[in-house]
Amino acid sequence: MTAQNLLVELFVEELPPKALKKLGDAFATVLAQSLKAQGLAPADATVTAFASPRRLGAHVTGVLARAADKPVSQKLMPVAVGLDASGQPTPALLKRLGALGADASAVAGLRRAPDGKAEALFFDSVAPGAELAAGLQKALDEAIAQLPIPKVMTYQLESGCELPGWDSVQFVRPAHGLVALHGAGVVPVKALGLQAGNATHGHRFEAKADPVVVPHADAYAATLASEGAVIASFAERRAEIARQLAAAAAQVGGGCRPIEDEALLDEVTALVERPNVLVCAFEQQFLDVPQECLILTMKANQKYFPLLDAQGRLTHRFLVVSNIRPADASAVIGGNERVVRPRLADAKFFFDQDRKKTLESRVEGLGKVVYHNQLGTQGERVERVRAIARAVGQMLGGEVLAQQADTAARLAKTDLLTDMVGEFPELQGIMGGYYARHDGLSEAIAFAIEDHYKPRFAGDALPRNAVGTAVALADKLETLVGMFGIGNLPTGDKDPFALRRHALGVVRMLIEQDLALDLGALIRAAVPAFGALIKDPADALADFIYDRLAGSLREQGYTAQEVDAVIALRPARLADVGKRLQAVRTFAALPEAPALAAANKRIGNILKKAEGVGEAVSEALLQEAAEKALFAAMQATVPAADTRFDAGDFTASLQALAALRAPVDAFFDGVMVNADDAALKANRLALLQQLHRAMNRVADLSRLAA
Repeated sequence: MTAQNLLVELFVEELPPKALKKLGDAFATVLAQSLKAQGLAPADATVTAFASPRRLGAHVTGVLARAADKPVSQKLMPVAVGLDASGQPTPALLKRLGALGADASAVAGLRRAPDGKAEALFFDSVAPGAELAAGLQKALDEAIAQLPIPKVMTYQLESGCELPGWDSVQFVRPAHGLVALHGAGVVPVKALGLQAGNATHGHRFEAKADPVVVPHADAYAATLASEGAVIASFAERRAEIARQLAAAAAQVGGGCRPIEDEALLDEVTALVERPNVLVCAFEQQFLDVPQECLILTMKANQKYFPLLDAQGRLTHRFLVVSNIRPADASAVIGGNERVVRPRLADAKFFFDQDRKKTLESRVEGLGKVVYHNQLGTQGERVERVRAIARAVGQMLGGEVLAQQADTAARLAKTDLLTDMVGEFPELQGIMGGYYARHDGLSEAIAFAIEDHYKPRFAGDALPRNAVGTAVALADKLETLVGMFGIGNLPTGDKDPFALRRHALGVVRMLIEQDLALDLGALIRAAVPAFGALIKDPADALADFIYDRLAGSLREQGYTAQEVDAVIALRPARLADVGKRLQAVRTFAALPEAPALAAANKRIGNILKKAEGVGEAVSEALLQEAAEKALFAAMQATVPAADTRFDAGDFTASLQALAALRAPVDAFFDGVMVNADDAALKANRLALLQQLHRAMNRVADLSRLAA
């Protein structure tokens, strides 16, 4: 059973570029997993995925021609059922053996072994290992069936089938070739109506030979590169494009660099098999248009890489990743320059036309745009955002900020009616900022209009000024309150109104900008803007936001216990959450922490079962030495801890409470809380209530208990 490396390639028509990387990784992963499960490939086999516009492939090391035989033990039935009183096989046992391909002669070799309370009969045999042809066929079928295909095509086979032109196959794109090599030998497998061989096809125009014969599984990538002019590996092709982009930018000089866009780089990698980066240019007059417009049209429509100067400003040069390498590239360069010119001209036309109308003149038109069938038009939505923005502005900076937030909120959505945003929805907000400056509005208002969608995604920048923050909070809160108010909530991975993203945006602004705002007060301030349109969703929405916050904190590296301890208190001021978490982490490292956390949990359980517990402790009713000592320790410790808490020093507040460990332990060792005397019991419960309140101001310490 000699081991050799295996190569499988499926040659197809051009695959969807945005799905190519996932398709390539999935094909190789499932194929290798199936071979390993069948014992044909070792658990530590190296798996290399290949993916280009016209092929999916996998290279797996150490694949056997035949898997090792496996001992198999099958439970048949209890001994009492399989053998009669004289030890002879019963009809039931013989029938079961027959189903396994054995007869009565196998009875003597059956193994008896305990099975629960009874003894059972077991049939031991050896299962022959899988042959590579059959095992690879199974693996190939599984790999194809489990591909994350975005949309399946149905096409007819032209040959090699019973009814040419009529037999149908379903796959992501029509397949035209299959390679399966174990070392230098072809493995006779089939897929999608194709018989495996050792020949594939290279570049459509620049391959030296067609077909390209692959002599050995290990020679696949090198043969395709030399004979087929194809870089088969997605990762290698991507790295080569990145290298050429950097080299071309350096050639232009002046500190130029290509725009960084990982998604665009992935997509272009999926569009070419032999990348060749070329430098092109457009007329400098187009630079009068906001660079975001030009960059977006070049990236989205043409898959070009715009070049930025050392200051991050767009230049009139851009980079094209061509799929061919002609000796004279002037025709390719000229063709791309001709293609991009109308796109840029359209952007300039939209920009010029949009500036003929002010944002103010567009406000009325928002009343004709439907936002949601239960929540009205964009115009009605703007009025709600204005009301919320005024309230948030008042909380953040008083009447002046409230008025500025109101103005920005009234104009923030007007760019939705412009030609530029109609063509490029991704520019909403950004264009509003440009048009606001053109209309003579202040920078504060222009920035707020531009930033009110921020943060748009994880890691995005936050609004740059207080006006923008007020409008951004208002915009997100309006969406959250409105959707929760009509019961339009996220389900599973479906979140059409991006409520999770909006909730995280609110969280990020409150925490990262250290805003002294109460989350509950913010939500309550937003609800009245809807009037009778919705049911009050304040509690459910607060829970949703705290859940998103908890998930975000765990992703940042805090433990589940630390996060639960802080979030359990539903801290109103989210800006304090980081300091609370750090205080909990510091406290948890103290030697007193485990005992105090356990005691805190015990106190909580006691108080839950009690009714009508007060906090007034009568010193005269303290009888036991341990309860007197605890009361005295609390008198000495709690005021200092509270003072530090009120000053925002949560770490020092918790550290001060560590001194209570010994008296708390002594209290539970020597005092009966549920005394027969009702007055004593009530006094001791009140003492525990005071202690519980003091210990749980920063976080619910019981969540730290093991």
